[in-house]
Order: sequence, then C-alpha cells, then structure tokens
Amino acid sequence: MKYKIKRFLALLLTTIMLLGILGIFSHKLVAEEQGLRNKFPVVFNGSNLFYIQRPNGSLSAEERAELIQKRLEKYFKNDDVEIKDKKFDLDNRGDIVTILFKNNILATITVEDAKIADIPRVELAEKYLEKIKESVKRYQLERKPLYWLIGIILTVLTTLILLVILRIIDQIFPHIDVLLNNWRDRIIPSIRIQNLELLSAEHLTNICQSFVRLVRITLTLLILYLFIPLVLSFFPQTRRIGRLIFDYLMKAINLVGNSLIAYLPNIFILIVIVYLTYYILRFLKLIFTEIEQENLKFPGFYPEWAQPTYRILNWIVIALAAVFAFPYLPGFDSPAFRGVSTFLALLFTLGSTGVVSNTVSGFVLIYTRAFQVGDRVKIGDATGDIMEKDLLVTRIKTLKNVVITIPNSVIINSNVINYTSLSRDSKNPLIIDTTITLGYDVPWRKVHEVLIKAAKATNYVLKYPEPFVFQTSLNDFYVSYEINVYTIESSKIMDIYSSLHQNIQDQCNEAGIEILSPHYSALRDGNQNTIPENYLPKDYKAPGFKIDQITNILNLNNKEH
Repeated sequence: MKYKIKRFLALLLTTIMLLGILGIFSHKLVAEEQGLRNKFPVVFNGSNLFYIQRPNGSLSAEERAELIQKRLEKYFKNDDVEIKDKKFDLDNRGDIVTILFKNNILATITVEDAKIADIPRVELAEKYLEKIKESVKRYQLERKPLYWLIGIILTVLTTLILLVILRIIDQIFPHIDVLLNNWRDRIIPSIRIQNLELLSAEHLTNICQSFVRLVRITLTLLILYLFIPLVLSFFPQTRRIGRLIFDYLMKAINLVGNSLIAYLPNIFILIVIVYLTYYILRFLKLIFTEIEQENLKFPGFYPEWAQPTYRILNWIVIALAAVFAFPYLPGFDSPAFRGVSTFLALLFTLGSTGVVSNTVSGFVLIYTRAFQVGDRVKIGDATGDIMEKDLLVTRIKTLKNVVITIPNSVIINSNVINYTSLSRDSKNPLIIDTTITLGYDVPWRKVHEVLIKAAKATNYVLKYPEPFVFQTSLNDFYVSYEINVYTIESSKIMDIYSSLHQNIQDQCNEAGIEILSPHYSALRDGNQNTIPENYLPKDYKAPGFKIDQITNILNLNNKEH
C-alpha cells in the first residue's frame, strides 16, 4: 500500500512539473503567435523576404507588403531582365530610405521599421536589398534547364530515400510487436488493486500493440504527406503548391498543439477530479464492504443496507464529479453541446418515469426490510422464494419452479406476506393453520384431541410450543375448527399442509369421526358409513332401511283414538 502511495505521489509530481513546463512553452508560443499576427510578409518566388509591421502614411502595413510584392513581381518575373548591382540603389532622404531598381521604387524603410528591427535605417535597407538580390538571382537560376535536371535527380533520390524509410518501418514495427509479446507477464504485468484485476497482462499488451500500430500508421501517413511538398519544392513552378500543402500541415499541427497546450490546465483539473472521485469511491466501497461483512457495525444500520447505500453514494459522487468536470470539457459552452444536453435531459425525463418509479420503490423495499433473498413470501397471487432483489424488479421462484418477475412499483402497491422474517430476525416460529368443519353431533373436546394429535404427528411441526385449536364459528349445520401449529421451516409450508391434512384424515378415521360437512349429507337408514373399512369393526354391516307396514300404522292410529 505504501508503494502504491509513493508511486501515486511521484506520478502526480511528474504531471505537475510536465504541465508547468508545457505551460511555459505554451506561453512562449502564444507570445510568438501574437507577434506574427502584426507582421505581413513580402513574398517573392515562394519565399518570405522580410516582414512589414508598421504603416506608412495612408498605407497600412498589410498594404505596404502587398505593394512591395507587386513591384517585385512586375520588375523581376521576367527571365530577360539583367540583374546587376549597379542597377540597384538606396536613396536616403532622412526619415525614409528608399530601395530603387533602375530608379524605380521597390520598397521604403521608415523610422518605425528601424525601431522595431532595432538597427539603423540604412543598415536595415541594405539587409532587405541583399535578400531581394538573392531571391531574384535564385528565381532566374531556377528557370534554367539545368535546374530542372537537378530537380528530377533530387526527386529520384528522395523517392529512393522514401522507399528505404518505409522498408525500415516495415522491418522495425513487427519486431516491436514480437518484443511486446515477449514482455507479457514479465515487463508488462497485470494491473491489480489487491485481488481485483483491472487489466490483465494480455489485455494491456494488446493495448500497447494497438498503440504501436496507430503510431506506425500515423508515421507512414506523415512521411508520405511530407514527401509531396518536398518533391514539389524541387521545381519552381510547383514550389508554391508544395509550400501551401506544407503550410496546411503546419497550421493544423499548430492549431492542435496550441489548442492542446491551452487546454492543459483543464486537463490537469479533470485529472484531479478523476483521481479524487476514484479514491473516494474506493474508500466508500471499503467502508460498506466491512459493514456488509459485519466487521463494522452502526446501531440501526443493517448489513443488507450496505450495498444499496453504497450504490446511492456512488451515484451521488459520480454525479457531483460530472457537475464539477463538465465546465472543463471541450466545447462545454458551445450551442451544440447545450442542445444535445437539453435533448438528452428531455429524453430521460419523458422516458424514465417508470424506471424512476421502480427504482424509488426498490429503495423503499430495501430500507423497509420487507423481504430478503431466500425468504418465503406471498405477493399478490404469487407464492415462492425470493431469488433476486434489484432496484427495478424482484424475482420470485414459485413452489413449482416458475420464476416470476414483478416490478417494484407493483410490489409497493400490493400486500406482502413474509413467512420467514420473524423466524430469521427474532427467532419466533411461524404459525400456520388449516380449518376443518364437523357436525354438531361430534363432541368438540374429542375434535380438539384428534386435531392436536394429528398436528403432533406432522413433520416439521414443533412439539413446543404445542399446537392449539380455535373454534372459529358456529354455523347452521357445522362447527369450524382451526388447528394452529408452530414451525421454523417456512420453506416447507406446502409439505406441512399436505402432511397435516393427511394426519387429520387418519386421526379422524381412527376416532370414528366422519368428515361430512359442509357439503355432504346422508340418510343413515340403509347407508354405508363414510369411514374407511379398515377403521370399522370386523362385524360391521350396513344397516337396512326401516320400513313399516301400512296395517301397523293403521292399528297404531286406532289405538291412539
């Protein structure tokens, strides 16, 4: 852990120093660029001879540069013009020094020009005149046939050099790729945080190889791009095109470089925000993991609340980090960025009503501790065990191994019966009951005895506390008896009910109790008893129908009279 802290501090210090150096360099580049903005070049034969920075009379600096350029093109873009030193002259008129060619004005040097150059006017004029002479001589030299031959030879040599460089690139980069494969797991290790592997050595090697391929493609394209203006510069007719192509590249590099350098302070702030967010999340995860494992306890805060609370805080920290980071993102103030942000916010608002409702309901269910994973519950018409409890939905596996997915917003609006919570939290056994109805001819004490005996014979029923019976109603034709039993096996409810019902039947049969009501009626005269034969006496016979003769009835009536 100490090594990781030292490595982090070293990386942070290196980043700060690098940003400081780049800041100084960027300041210098910006200053140079600002200085060039006020300079206007005098161009001849594709070269910048000198710069004009100050106006002269009614002419601005830009107009002066254009005027000098037009004069040079007028007098010297002609192969028949003879260039001799005696045809050039300087005319010193005090505040202004004029450069002449055959008594024609080429350029004027003012006091302001001399002050900016920090040299005397005459010396500055002589310097400009030498550049004009060199450029004109070069212009006439490049129009000769020999120069074309030299340009062709240079083009061939440059092409051969290009092929050699491309061949070298083709030879070097495959070796680098093989070298990276050999470094896997040795020099390129896996990136881990304790036992958590963030990036495997293989994945990190693939990233390095992809970066090397990108460098190769970029380098090849850059060399090919530079090759074109270089070849075009060998010929005077195409030199201007080559310079334009090269200037486009340099302007793009300058623009990207200046933008990147100007953006470096924002990048530094974003790095700080990312680092702080990362370590805050790690600290929160450590705390809530300890709470979940019950190594750290707070009164009234349950272990099952740890992960949901961590998720909430995780979202809050990330949201705050995004709020702080957004102003430093490129294009944050642009209308396009604002339009996209507004559209996404509107889309999220309109389309996430149900999601937000289910998420809020999920948090309510978690913090009210309505149920936990593994609990036997009944939600609406669904009875089963909780398989999964997310922020959006809850999944239940029914007693017939059918998985039911219920949105949390539906659960909030339903009655939730939890058969497990009390036995798990407070160790109180679950009471389950079933009702049997018998006629008034059966003594209730005998019924109680039979039902309790059947309950004690049932599997998964506790012997203590003992089962008990409630007489829940006295109806017109029968009495309702409710047998209640204790159990801690909430997952065996259906087995307990089935076994209890079987035992009630057996015990009633053994006690000679017929389960007739509420929908069974019988004529006792001439009908078989409803108790199974194995519970009846061996000499039992179904009684016959009692039929009296009519004469007996008449005699009985006469006697009464």
